[in-house]
Formats: sequence, structure tokens, C-alpha cells
Amino acid sequence: MSDTHNWLDDIRWTADGLVPVITQEASTGKVLMFAWMNRQSLALTAAEGYAVYWSRSRNRLWHKGEESGNRQKVLDIRLDCDQDVILISVEQVGGIACHTGRHHCFYRALRDGQWEHVEPVLKSPETLYAKA
Repeated sequence: MSDTHNWLDDIRWTADGLVPVITQEASTGKVLMFAWMNRQSLALTAAEGYAVYWSRSRNRLWHKGEESGNRQKVLDIRLDCDQDVILISVEQVGGIACHTGRHHCFYRALRDGQWEHVEPVLKSPETLYAKA
């Protein structure tokens, strides 16, 4: 048996090589967002201490905060009992995790059969992603 077992091999990756990731704010326990990681992004996250996701829409690595500056400092990485979901606890730099300018991505609540926006925009997306 080899001594070089890689911790990434313990994860049950999807058929397309991804694992779902729940991102939680360490100080509040609030779920900030959901995203995907591949082996490279999870390895970079563990090595660098900042969240790196896999963007399915852009088909590339996505260093959280690379455009907005709202990086996520990773404090803990956990694997669930089925070994197919990652939970990361982070310090959300800048207080904004969502590309809509909100604190977190779960800002819609079902109210009387309709999705209602229940979280305020803290900073307009136009300002967050203004090109220099």
C-alpha cells in the first residue's frame, strides 16, 4: 500500500469531476452561497486559504472576489458523511458574498406563493464590478 494517498481521492466527485460546496460564514453560521469545486480549485483553496471555485458558466477557475475584492478567507473545510458535499467556513471579506451586492445569495423567501426579496442590496453590482 502506498503512503501517498491523496485526501482529494476520498471525495465522491460527480461524473463531470465536481463536488458541491456550501459556503458558511464562520462568525454567524449563515449560509452565504452554494458553488462547485473541481480537484484543482479545492486543492488551491486548501493550499492558499482563500476560496477558489469552478465556474460552470465560464468553464474556468473562479477565485472568489477576483473582480469585486470580496474574497473569502477559509477557516475550515469539511466533508459530509456521504463524502459528496464540501462545507467551508469562511470570513467574508467586505461583507458581500453575492454578485447581486447582497450579504449572501439566499435573499429570496417564499411568501404567499411568491418569491420576495428579503435581503437588501449593500452595494450595487455596477459598482462592485466596474471595469477600471
